Amino acid sequence: MYDFLIVGAGFSGSVLAERLAAAGKKILLVDKRSHIGGNAFDRTNEHGILIHQYGPHIFHTNSTEVFEYLSRFTAFRPYEHRVLASVDGKLLPIPINLDTVNGLYGWRLSSEELERFFVSVAEPRSVVRTSEDVIVSKVGRSLYEKFFRGYTRKQWGLDPSELDASVIARIPVRTDRDDRYFGDKHQAMPADGYTCMFENMIDHKNISTVLGVDYRNIADDVHYRTMIYTGPVDDYFDCCYGKLPYRSLRFQHETLDTPLHQPCAVINHPNDHAYTRVTEFKHLTGQEGPRTSIVYEFPQDDGDPYYPIPRAENTEIYQRYQTLTERTHEVLFCGRLGTYKYYNMDQVVAQALALAARIVGVNRQELLALSA
Repeated sequence: MYDFLIVGAGFSGSVLAERLAAAGKKILLVDKRSHIGGNAFDRTNEHGILIHQYGPHIFHTNSTEVFEYLSRFTAFRPYEHRVLASVDGKLLPIPINLDTVNGLYGWRLSSEELERFFVSVAEPRSVVRTSEDVIVSKVGRSLYEKFFRGYTRKQWGLDPSELDASVIARIPVRTDRDDRYFGDKHQAMPADGYTCMFENMIDHKNISTVLGVDYRNIADDVHYRTMIYTGPVDDYFDCCYGKLPYRSLRFQHETLDTPLHQPCAVINHPNDHAYTRVTEFKHLTGQEGPRTSIVYEFPQDDGDPYYPIPRAENTEIYQRYQTLTERTHEVLFCGRLGTYKYYNMDQVVAQALALAARIVGVNRQELLALSA
């Protein structure tokens, strides 16, 4: 008899399994993939290079609680993410900053002059509703077209004018020379990789793990009290209200006979090529050696669901499914897919910790104080 059948061994499922096991609960953790870690799964390839199988996962958070919790299962390597965008034949910092504009136009503006420039070209919006509104109201039409529109259309299969403001609102605009992609308090990478961190997390006597199996094929043969489901919420209910739109990705991995291939971990290609970005993993991991591995990302509609698509009409569909989740008392839903939210990794961890605390009947501090 298990107390919980947890479907999905990514961040949500693994955090829930670990904390509930620490509270004395018996857990069966199931994933249809042949590995743990969900989309954050990483592995050493045949050339000895640690790669992220499903594209780059950069950990960053302002939550000391989340960072310290994950630090129980891994040492962290300090890492500040930097991205360049290939625009007009130049590699320029993104998010847009002082060097981006000066490099693009061959100017020598100061921060104060750049602020005035943004004011002069901005297209103010009385109400910011879409991702297009976010950018053109800050930096105007030209920079929006060069850096954001093409990338967004490839990434989401939609024009920014069709996407909720929250998609691009995540990306800051700066008037100084800060070229970090994120500004969070904690920015780091698991020293031995995400998979090693997940292995440590679920290494508990109260956790049994089954991989490469769809939970539907074993649920009737397993005795458990409650299911925690972290997969696509519409799939659980057999898409009875229609299929929720998700964006997927195709990855093209390559290993090159050179120590390094590009000047930073990620280069965006907003206007050229079918792929959106190229990632070089050695920048993320700090590995050294004569070869390097890169991955090209091709967004697509079909395939594993990666990103819930933030649009008002999709939210309306999800709300119908949410009503069903609230009536389905024997199943709890969590995670990016289970709650149809475009969460970062740290937000998923925080959500899982909050759910675990609610299940155990304690506050977050008491939950985190439980000994593993």
